[in-house]
Amino acid sequence: QVQLVESGGGLVRTGGSLRLSCAASGRTFSSYAMGWYRQAPGKEREFVAAIDMSGATAYYADFVNGRFTISRDNAENTVYLQMDSLKPEDTAVYYCAASSTHPPSSWYAEYDYWGQGTQVTVSS
Repeated sequence: QVQLVESGGGLVRTGGSLRLSCAASGRTFSSYAMGWYRQAPGKEREFVAAIDMSGATAYYADFVNGRFTISRDNAENTVYLQMDSLKPEDTAVYYCAASSTHPPSSWYAEYDYWGQGTQVTVSS
């Protein structure tokens, strides 16, 4: 069992930055690939980024276009999403998720555990 708690969301202006964190419980964090998803009002949940168990390889959705960076600290049981050059269309609830699938998938059904989400709002 893995419990995930996101933090770091908030209100930011267009072009600003935010760093999301996701703290995981349990001693098996390093055996899970980790992902970030987001869901805007009236839209389906969409893949943002994922990172493998070791943190060596990251995967991004096309819309990220170099603006976001996913990383992890296995000693701290934490995964991060650094978001720069934010746009109003990035407004959504952001979720972190843990997957036992390797390499990590962009398909949400491959993720076993989910956090409660953190709101990101980008004003124009």
